[in-house]
Amino acid sequence: MNTRLTRTLASVTFLLAVLCGVAFIGTGVTHMLDDGAVCVQTDFWANASLAGHLPVGEGVKASGSATRLCQDSPSVGQRAADLGGELPWLLFSFLALLLFARLLKTVQLDGPFTDAVSRRLSVLGWFVAVGTPLAGLVVGWSRSWLVGSMAPVAGSGPAVSGPLVLVLAGLAAVIMGKIMREGVRMREDLEGTI
Repeated sequence: MNTRLTRTLASVTFLLAVLCGVAFIGTGVTHMLDDGAVCVQTDFWANASLAGHLPVGEGVKASGSATRLCQDSPSVGQRAADLGGELPWLLFSFLALLLFARLLKTVQLDGPFTDAVSRRLSVLGWFVAVGTPLAGLVVGWSRSWLVGSMAPVAGSGPAVSGPLVLVLAGLAAVIMGKIMREGVRMREDLEGTI
C-alpha cells in the first residue's frame, strides 16, 4: 500500500474534521449571540395560492410564495431550533471524518489487513449507519418545530432529512469490516499451522 498517499489522505481527512469542528463551534456561538431574525423554509403552502392573510404568528414575515418564514424577534426556543437545523450535520461530519482519519492512520501504521483496521472500519460503518438517520431526524424535528412555532397551521410531524443513502454506505462498511476480520482470523490460523 502506498503509505505516502495514505499519510496524505489521513492528514487531509483530519484537517477536514478539524474544520468541521471549528464550524460546529463557530456556528453555535455566533448563532446564539446573534439577535437577528430566524428564518426557515417550508413547503406547506408551496402548491397553494394564498391571496389573503397568511395564518402566521405575530412578528412572522412570509415570502411571496409563503415558503420562507422569518421571525424578527425569535424566542430562545426558536433560536435553538434554528441551530438544530444546522449543527447535527456539522457534528456528524466532524465525528465521521475523525473516525475515517483514525482508520487511515491505523492503515498507515499497521497495514490494511489487520484486526485493528477491520474494527475501525466496523465502528465507522455503524456510526454512519446509525448517525445519518439520527442527525436527519434531529434536523427534521427542529425545522418542523420551528415552522410550527411561526405558523401553527403549518406544523407537521418530524421528517428525516439528509442523505439517507449514507445508511447503505455505513452498512457496507460494517459488512466489509466483518469480512476483513474473518480474513485476518483465517490468515492467523494459516500462519499458526505453517
